[in-house]
Amino acid sequence: MIQIFITDENGKLKETEAIEKGSWIHLINPDQDEINYIIDELNLDPDFIKDPLDDEERSRIEKEDDNSLIIVDIPIVSHDKDGKSIYDTIPLGMIVTKECFITICLEENPIFDRFILNRVKEFFTFKKTRFALQLLYTISTYYLRYLKQINRKTNEIESALHRSMKNEELFYLLSLEKSLVYFTTSLKANNIVMQKMLKSEYLKMYEDDQDLLEDVIIEYRQAIEMAETYSNILNGMMDVFASLISNNLNAVMKLLTSITIILSLPTMVASFFGMNVKIPLENDPHGFFVVMIIAFALSTTAAIIFWKKKYL
Repeated sequence: MIQIFITDENGKLKETEAIEKGSWIHLINPDQDEINYIIDELNLDPDFIKDPLDDEERSRIEKEDDNSLIIVDIPIVSHDKDGKSIYDTIPLGMIVTKECFITICLEENPIFDRFILNRVKEFFTFKKTRFALQLLYTISTYYLRYLKQINRKTNEIESALHRSMKNEELFYLLSLEKSLVYFTTSLKANNIVMQKMLKSEYLKMYEDDQDLLEDVIIEYRQAIEMAETYSNILNGMMDVFASLISNNLNAVMKLLTSITIILSLPTMVASFFGMNVKIPLENDPHGFFVVMIIAFALSTTAAIIFWKKKYL
């Protein structure tokens, strides 16, 4: 899909059909015809368009002639068959040319909607460097938002696991842990890209742009610290719950072993008195009841001992 937007001097965004100077070209999983159209119209390196469409592409910034390519990872949320949120990251490509600003991504994302719906202050498509920095800042806010959601879901799962140890909650906890690893890796890679932007002249920046970039870097550092903190907490929780599961299993095995011993004592007594040899009380009319009392007494004694030792 391809969309072309442009803002007027008052910042009002409108969609157009043709590529104009100062326009924003928004590509979502474009087909080959759309890719060829953009390459031919703007005389771009084909790799500038195709690289961001590789979901394994690393974050980086590079410049060729007068065109700059910035690739960063953005957070996405999907849902499994049970409706639970799954967090991941995908690449986003930003191409800054003399004529226009281009974004390339594999999927639609609410990050773009904020710009399309004019929810970003002082947003102009023809201010390309500022647009790129505003986009990076918005990405950082969504990382922070999703990290808070992950932390909240972790707390909910922790409360559920205190009541019952279900595999479903444990598997979802593992999924959230993987999401935090993806977020941390992507945030660190994005932060490296912005450090390069700050130190090198990949994009022409004014003083306000420098200040905005520094704010963006601060936001990413905060997101990295949050992701690492939540990841450490989650790792600790996984270790604790693994120990709890092991302790619960040991408790169950201890209980079953105690019950087995208690039940084996009457069986052992009955086996002794059931032998086909001379045995005590074989001619006693009350022998059966004596044997039963002996078996009951042994089982009761064993049960009391195990109870005092908290095996039962």
